[in-house]
Amino acid sequence: MTDEANNNGPDATAGDTAASDAEQNSADVATEALVDQLEALKAENAELRDRFLRLAAEMDNLRRRTERELKDAKTYAVTGFARDMLSVSDNLRRALEALPDEARGAADAGLSALIEGVEMTERGMLSTLERHGVRKIDAEGQKFDPNFHQAMFEIPNSEVPNNTVVQVVQAGYAIGDRVLRPAMVGVAKGGPKTEANGDATDGNKT
Repeated sequence: MTDEANNNGPDATAGDTAASDAEQNSADVATEALVDQLEALKAENAELRDRFLRLAAEMDNLRRRTERELKDAKTYAVTGFARDMLSVSDNLRRALEALPDEARGAADAGLSALIEGVEMTERGMLSTLERHGVRKIDAEGQKFDPNFHQAMFEIPNSEVPNNTVVQVVQAGYAIGDRVLRPAMVGVAKGGPKTEANGDATDGNKT
């Protein structure tokens, strides 16, 4: 009995060790599988986060673009109408300027009322345009700027810098930050030259 027990002892121990190793290997495999799953979940989470951030950025850009387009549409929707109204205002101004001062002074009550009515109509029209973002371009005395002015002729004048606007033939207007129509101007010629690197838009008020 003793010898048989002694012979079975090492085999039993070896069997236990093998079983323990198998269990350990199985546990290692399960652990590796869990680690792989965890890494896969981390990668998927990172990808989803990246997609979310990109989508959020795209939505923010879309919101900003939409807001800008709506603002532009609101600001410039009356551009064509405003340009047409300026033509009407020009005609009213021409009618007033065509009337000599002597005729104004000698006008009877009816003609004076008519003149005053035309002037009030012109002022009201320009005031209404201004409320809708239309602004007159301040040109006289400013440096000529082709973005805001249209030169019609040159006037010899040595007392002001060359290319200074010295006469406005027709007022210019802008809407928002865009020129509705440039001012038609006469520019000085023969005076001291202006700096070539000067800001072309200095002094232009829109």
